[in-house]
Amino acid sequence: MPRYRAVISYDGTDFFGWQVQPGKRTVQLELEKVVNQMAKNPAEHIRVQGSGRTDTGVHALGQVAHFDLPFDIHPEGVRKGLASMLPYDIGIVSIERVDDDFHAQYSAHTKTYRYRLSTTEFRDPFKRNYTGHWHRKLDFAKMDTAISDYLGEHDWVGFAAAGFQAKTTVRTVTNVLIENHADEDEIVFEFTGTGFLYNQIRIMVGVLLEIGMGTRPADDIPRLLAAKDRQQARLTAPASGLYLKSVDY
Repeated sequence: MPRYRAVISYDGTDFFGWQVQPGKRTVQLELEKVVNQMAKNPAEHIRVQGSGRTDTGVHALGQVAHFDLPFDIHPEGVRKGLASMLPYDIGIVSIERVDDDFHAQYSAHTKTYRYRLSTTEFRDPFKRNYTGHWHRKLDFAKMDTAISDYLGEHDWVGFAAAGFQAKTTVRTVTNVLIENHADEDEIVFEFTGTGFLYNQIRIMVGVLLEIGMGTRPADDIPRLLAAKDRQQARLTAPASGLYLKSVDY
């Protein structure tokens, strides 16, 4: 059975996240419907394996998944076929044939997440599903200085929401970025790392917002990492601003 790697984009607004859940609309569920439809009722249900979960309301620019088909089709034919059957809020960016040992989750090297924050005084109705919103004044320079404290290998247990199921909470952040898009009234954060825990990115952004607002010291991130106490990190930025940008292999 040939294996295919798909790069997928989706608007997470109307999904209960990536993973299949009983009675709920998820991205994985919709993809498996059309993959099995393309396979014309295979003997066994074909699973679509993603690089990782995204939560309710979280978007993707470059989620990666793999699946096996019971017959060999040119990747462009697979892409066009799936795109014609998928709902309006899922797009197929690309499809390629890969080796049988490729695994979208376990073969991944790093992931990059983007967080978009709207800084208008009042919530923009045209951005409400695609950005977080923060109307209080922020000191961009303080956040720009503080974000580099996230770099490196750390135990991120104090930056994970309750209910995570990871075997280890140690992760390495390899790159960080913060940009002030003043002409669009947005601040954009990006984080690249070997993996991220449940809600970790949103909590990381929340800490930076408190630093920018002046309610938390600019040098507080190392202390929070050492404390390993979720209650001390406090804020979780809204899911609507978070995007899985890319997965590297």
